Amino acid sequence: MTATRLVMFATLVSDGLKLTDGALAIDGDRIRFAGNKDDFLLLDDAEEFVEHPVPQGAILTPGLIDIHCHGAVGADFAAPEHQSVGEALRFLHRAGTTTLLASLVTAERGSMIEAAEILAEFAEAGQIAGIHAEGPFLSQDRCGAQDPRFLSDPQPEFVDELMAASRGQLRTMTYAPELAGTEELISQLVAYGIVPSLGHSNASYQVAADSLRFAREQLRSAGVDGFTEKPTVTHLFNGMPSLHHREPGPVGASLELARQDDALLELIADGVHLSPETIRLVFNIARARGVILVSDSMAATGLADGQYSLGPQEVVVAQGQARLAKDNSLAGGTSTLLDIVRTVVASGVPLVQAIYAATVNPASLIGLADEVGSLHYGFAADVLVLDQDLNLVQTFRKGELL
Repeated sequence: MTATRLVMFATLVSDGLKLTDGALAIDGDRIRFAGNKDDFLLLDDAEEFVEHPVPQGAILTPGLIDIHCHGAVGADFAAPEHQSVGEALRFLHRAGTTTLLASLVTAERGSMIEAAEILAEFAEAGQIAGIHAEGPFLSQDRCGAQDPRFLSDPQPEFVDELMAASRGQLRTMTYAPELAGTEELISQLVAYGIVPSLGHSNASYQVAADSLRFAREQLRSAGVDGFTEKPTVTHLFNGMPSLHHREPGPVGASLELARQDDALLELIADGVHLSPETIRLVFNIARARGVILVSDSMAATGLADGQYSLGPQEVVVAQGQARLAKDNSLAGGTSTLLDIVRTVVASGVPLVQAIYAATVNPASLIGLADEVGSLHYGFAADVLVLDQDLNLVQTFRKGELL
């Protein structure tokens, strides 16, 4: 059982900074102190905190935040069952993803509504931070693992139905900007407090750039306290045409807008979806404040190779790669977000930047910047204990040792 008041002495990595002689104190479900060890020892009640042992050279980070996650250990969030979703969340929380959005895939409308209703229960219970809808307003030409049978131009009435089914828990929605009615969709999403996320798109550079700028202006004028002012881009490079020197397409537009601090770029930096060189390139262009690391994990995460489902699609996982059975397209990932952080660091990105992109940025996006994503006084005690090789030693979620 976790002590009510405990302190750990280790290196702290948070908010783009690294403190080598740090102390982190937890009081119940909140962080009581995060800073220099000597400063902690000067507190009047320092002796009331029980020292929690950590390995020599340990690193403490905030719990990671995944805004694009389709499932794990056999659970498919697009076809959720209460028991399997609960097991998946326990696995993901223990694996270091202490906050996440549960992602839907494009499917028959009724199935998406039913899934949203079930996932809303987990959001209301505090086990997830909300829902991400990947579709159904996506490009037929760049559908990837999204079932083309259920894609369409934006339909305002379906957004209304999905929002009602989620009981206000829908946080982000992926859309293709070249479809008819996209500006109206963006305005509708923002009015609901849903962040538009450009993706699965075959748009030109100009169409993508104009759409991101329009979404940025809509978000900026929303005027909701704690509401993000930046749209996102769903898994940059994947589900869109390659960057070309005569037509930069959505990749070029997204990189430029992120460089200007007008967009946030999702990266599935798992070593399968992107090369190490591409990962470094994006961090060099967009900087850490323009990147959000995501897992895009599906039901096979945490399990062996085999056959799985992603919504209505059949998926075969071989050597850790998830691909559609029908055409071999990549169909999500099988890595946890901490696996991805390690891959990003191995690609040459500094640890402080990788952690920033997996904590601070997603927390801000989903309106939790004053609750999670940082090691700060008063924040939720979501803390990872890592060894020097970034292997997970322990996970605290809301002060509880998992």
